[in-house]
Amino acid sequence: MRIITTTDDLARFSAELKERPHFAVDTEFMREKTYWPILCLIQAAAEGTEAIIDPMAPGIDLSPFLDALRDRSTTKVFHAARQDVEIFFQLTGEAPAPLFDTQIAAMACGFGDQIGYEPLMRSLLNASIDKGSRFTDWSRRPLSAAQLQYALSDVTHLRDAYLLLRDRLEEEARLSWVEAEMEALRDPALYRVDPKTAWSRLKLRGVRPNDVGPIVKLAEWREKEAQEKNLPRGRILKDEAIFELARLKPATQAELASARTMPNGFERSKSAIGILEAVAAGRAVPRAELPELEKPSRRAPPPPDVVELLKVLLKRQSEASGVASRLIASSQDLEDIAVGEKDVAALQGWRRDVFGEMAERLLAGKVALRLKNGAIDLVDSER
Repeated sequence: MRIITTTDDLARFSAELKERPHFAVDTEFMREKTYWPILCLIQAAAEGTEAIIDPMAPGIDLSPFLDALRDRSTTKVFHAARQDVEIFFQLTGEAPAPLFDTQIAAMACGFGDQIGYEPLMRSLLNASIDKGSRFTDWSRRPLSAAQLQYALSDVTHLRDAYLLLRDRLEEEARLSWVEAEMEALRDPALYRVDPKTAWSRLKLRGVRPNDVGPIVKLAEWREKEAQEKNLPRGRILKDEAIFELARLKPATQAELASARTMPNGFERSKSAIGILEAVAAGRAVPRAELPELEKPSRRAPPPPDVVELLKVLLKRQSEASGVASRLIASSQDLEDIAVGEKDVAALQGWRRDVFGEMAERLLAGKVALRLKNGAIDLVDSER
């Protein structure tokens, strides 16, 4: 087993990866006690080469491997890529490209919604994966041989699974179906955290209009503090506290001390000053510059029976096509279709062929659903 702990060895391995048409990547990280994930291991495997990279090794520079992730001549293969991509985005400011997510690919190959790594490898490769090291503290050193082997198996199996999934997608002319989903994983907006928009993580429905300014500024202050101190948001200020402070609008330390969500003595801390300043800043923001509160939609609610009927059709079409239902249409798509909306993803492109056209025909009364031999069947009234 190759364990890379020096920059020179990493440069040699990265050069090997760049010579291959694709390589599999996985990471092990910890973030339970931090804002930013702590990268503990990187595993990578291509045809004829595989290794574990120790990013915690003294003096190691990850630049050669990060350059390989940017190399557009080779495909980077992940499973459930988002968290791995987030880590590399924070290191480089961009997502690996091009990338292939086997979980998304599996959704178009009959493996259901968001299949896990272990069941997918078992189905594709008949691979048995030892789960004994699943809950390892990957930041500890040294790691045992069993733990390292467990980590490496994540990419050695993935390397082989990629070829099977890609071939199946190409044979069934479905590769283009998932390419847009995979490209969406490279959207910087998924990984950039701007403190000024941190309020969007909170649900503002039901909030009084004059509480919005303090909520926005308190959320911004919390995000900055969490990033600078590298602590989880909840360790800085809980969501519940933000809403309470926005209602109370404390202007003094004594008023802050009266908040139920503030621990005893908090009003004398340095953080208390930041909170009071954030509340004051929020009260001073002109109403026109604040985000609009969520308003109940003026659109008539979708008929529940119609939505349920579309769900049954979606399930039937998903099973018939072997494409996961969540890849075909979202719950919002079904509600939009039920009220006659046309600009809906499920009514466009391949999704229309698999589901959208049939959904429109169902609502037009041109097809019907029935139970036949214990299974949902379609009856075409035009035939």
